[in-house]
Amino acid sequence: MITFPRTLTAVLLLASFGFAAPPLTTIQDVLYKADGTRFNGQVNISWSSFEASDQSAIATQVTTVKVVDGNLRVRLVPNSTSDPLVYYSVTYNSDGRVQFSENWAVPASTQPLRIRDVRVAAASGSNETTGGAPIPESDVVGLIADLGARPMKGTGFAAGRVAMVNPMGALDAVLGNPGDCVRVDGSSGACGSPAMSFMDGDIPSGIVDGANTSFSLAATPNPASSLSVYRNGLLLSSGVDYTSSSRTIQFAPSAAPQPGDLLLATYRLAGASGVTPQPYRSPQVLCSGSGASTGGTNFNSLGTCPIPANTLTAGDRVEIHFDLEHQGVSSGFTFEVRWGGSTILHRDGTANDAQVSGRAEAGLYQGGAKVSTQSWGTTLAFSGTVASASDDYTGGLAIDFEGKMAASGDTLTLRNFSVVRLP
Repeated sequence: MITFPRTLTAVLLLASFGFAAPPLTTIQDVLYKADGTRFNGQVNISWSSFEASDQSAIATQVTTVKVVDGNLRVRLVPNSTSDPLVYYSVTYNSDGRVQFSENWAVPASTQPLRIRDVRVAAASGSNETTGGAPIPESDVVGLIADLGARPMKGTGFAAGRVAMVNPMGALDAVLGNPGDCVRVDGSSGACGSPAMSFMDGDIPSGIVDGANTSFSLAATPNPASSLSVYRNGLLLSSGVDYTSSSRTIQFAPSAAPQPGDLLLATYRLAGASGVTPQPYRSPQVLCSGSGASTGGTNFNSLGTCPIPANTLTAGDRVEIHFDLEHQGVSSGFTFEVRWGGSTILHRDGTANDAQVSGRAEAGLYQGGAKVSTQSWGTTLAFSGTVASASDDYTGGLAIDFEGKMAASGDTLTLRNFSVVRLP
């Protein structure tokens, strides 16, 4: 048997007391929200340094306790009789923010205590249970970042005005009259959209020499897709024959306007454009109907469209449509379309052509017209032509449909025709 001197035993006993942990009290409870659901989050408990009842030195510190499905359990050194008297500062956090705070005074107890047993009542007249201690902004999760992201008042901020976000991200007031409308860019002005207008018969400026491909318009089309460009009365294809940007028309090299060609453009305008827009005018049917028949071998008029003086102007386009019917199978025939004194279409049909159709379009300019034609028949091959007519249309002219048979026996009839003026 081993024995120790009494002095050594006393030293070991004192050492064991010196290293003993301070007493702890268990706080255990179930937390609920006001809507009856259980609290989930965390509880932050902080304290200043104090001396426990067993003279243990408790250093200033913070501890965090997770609360899952309302269950809170934590063990703390009793502080209700601490020297100096200090409270545990308890902050409840949930959903990313501080919900509330309170102070605890924990007595010594061998049995678990509930929160109501340790909570320090708030001072009279106070609506908080924080013990008078303010909550730092840094303790509120996301608060500082949210405050930094909010828009600030700008130098132009004014009460009683519509607010706008200026280029610096601050709030300014929109200036203007009480009856003005506010636009999406923060500017103000009279309510209502500017009236839409049209530009018709605009002759693009540029050298027409077969080499130049860049031409300019008098104004900017708005919208850009409203632009239509005509060359000698024929509508050109955007993206194929030309491209446009603002007031510039850029022709493809293969579609470069040749000497003598006439270019016309029509497009819409919106608001002030720096030019006086021409009002859009509707198409006008100058003539339409059915015609006569002929069986003679000399040219006879099958139908006429007389156009009065001062009806046509430079920039107009005139479309001509017609259909002829051949009765019989023993003779061929010839038909023509005459623009004043100029023959703009001449074709010979065969005995097997029971029907022929034709189209012509004249683009007017000062001193004449550029004319394009198309014609085809039952067996008559499709043909397209381009011609010029120098007839003075300002004094009036007649569009005449002529026809004759190659031999007697058959008949040629103008079944229908129409002449339309496009401003």
